[in-house]
Amino acid sequence: MLKRSHFRPGLLPYLLVAPQIIITLVFFIWPALQALYESFYIQSAFGLGSTFVGLENFISLFEDPLYIESVWRTFLFSGLVAVLAMSLALTFAALADRVIRGALAYRTLLIWPYAIAPAVAGALWIFMFDPTLGIVSYTLDMFGIEWNQAVNGTQAMALVIMAAAWKQIAYNFLFFLAGMQAIPPSVYEAASIDGASPIRRFRDITLPLLAPTSFFLLVMNIVYAFFDTFGIIDAMTQGGPANATEILVYKVYQDGFVGLDLGGSAAQSVVLMFIVIALTVVQFRFIEKKVQYA
Repeated sequence: MLKRSHFRPGLLPYLLVAPQIIITLVFFIWPALQALYESFYIQSAFGLGSTFVGLENFISLFEDPLYIESVWRTFLFSGLVAVLAMSLALTFAALADRVIRGALAYRTLLIWPYAIAPAVAGALWIFMFDPTLGIVSYTLDMFGIEWNQAVNGTQAMALVIMAAAWKQIAYNFLFFLAGMQAIPPSVYEAASIDGASPIRRFRDITLPLLAPTSFFLLVMNIVYAFFDTFGIIDAMTQGGPANATEILVYKVYQDGFVGLDLGGSAAQSVVLMFIVIALTVVQFRFIEKKVQYA
């Protein structure tokens, strides 16, 4: 029989959690409150002062058609990145789970992209698709497909989606593979004895048992696409051509640090924060109900 451990109340528990609380306050809570404060002000042109304007920055945002387009563009970008990254990672994990010889090398190669910085990943993809030097654009030209992401907004968006999804595949792959290896082999053996084909075993056993993992990854991939793809877009397109790849997080940077509209940029940050919070709440409120944890 296991004995319960009892800890006397004292200073030690507070000291153990203090670093995490301090980091959260300094790097998360304080910047969020600062952005909320700045969103109610307009900075002077020379940075010598600020004027309280209430909700004027927010009203200007939602009256700006370019900002509304950026919102819809961000939803499209995030959804496609999440779907593409998760579906490919699931496929690779299913294949890696069946590999017997060279499994360690195969899995290691699939994990490598996660260690690459977003800006470097963007540079690699832009080099492959360069209209004059890129090997992929050269191959596409042989099939009569003219590729130039510098002037074609659809191609530019497709390119940043592929690069962002590729960067996230390794992260998803690790979780999917770990989830698959946690499924008892006896379940598959029983299904095989009953005559279930590999596809049916994957559909009726693997996918339902991976539901909690898939739900977690869906939340993480949406958050990644909203916030962590800044480096890829900055390295590949800088939001162009003609704002075709300017998602919300990049527009915050453009308006705040390039356009020097700090109040409007802060308002965009607040809106972006609430959009991600709302999406996460919706996912937990509606999608989690369909997830079976046991």
